[in-house]
Amino acid sequence: MKRYDVITIFPEVIAPYAEASILGKAQKKKLLKIEGHDLRKYSKDKHKKVDDTPYGGGAGMVMTVQPFELAVDEIRLKKPGVLKKLLGRSKGTPSVRVILTSASGRRFVQADAKRLAEYDQVIFLCGRYEGVDYRVETNIADEALSIGDYVLTGGELPALVMIDAIARNLPGVLGNVDTLNEESHGEEGSLEYPQYTKPEHHKLGDVPAVLLSGDHTAIAKWRKENMRRPD
Repeated sequence: MKRYDVITIFPEVIAPYAEASILGKAQKKKLLKIEGHDLRKYSKDKHKKVDDTPYGGGAGMVMTVQPFELAVDEIRLKKPGVLKKLLGRSKGTPSVRVILTSASGRRFVQADAKRLAEYDQVIFLCGRYEGVDYRVETNIADEALSIGDYVLTGGELPALVMIDAIARNLPGVLGNVDTLNEESHGEEGSLEYPQYTKPEHHKLGDVPAVLLSGDHTAIAKWRKENMRRPD
């Protein structure tokens, strides 16, 4: 079983998406486990603060190092003994990757989804406010990743986006393996070909004749020729 742990000040937003549709079914089949963790639980501040004013001045608050450090230390799979129960095998040290969701991080792409699917556990650190103390990125996280060139209110949505993309690469998560092989970004630089279903004729257009021909060679050729490219 693979583990995906999301450290956030809003852990309640993780379950509604993670328990629905394909991810929900995969969890029920014990192929993976997705869990949100409350960052404030790991704060040693008496008021459970997880942020403070930035050195050098400036607007907003910055999330502090200490809660992230303790959270990762407690959540990380460390001992081979936990593997039999959590991962379905009894030998070896679990492989763990810690990801900081950050607008300034490297762009997350399909190759990352496939790469991260190899890990036993991926821990996502979700920022809020004006950002996270840089020492979290350089000393706690293994890498910082972004899902696009824009700024979101927090890192929870990027974490869920990445978990969704990663989980699709795990054996048994998708019912039809061909779906994974043929979908968008499966081939470097290409997007999926146009798809059609019933009705054959509609006021908005007709289904291309080749898709109705039954000629699988011609259909494959048409689909390859009509693969779209990203801008």
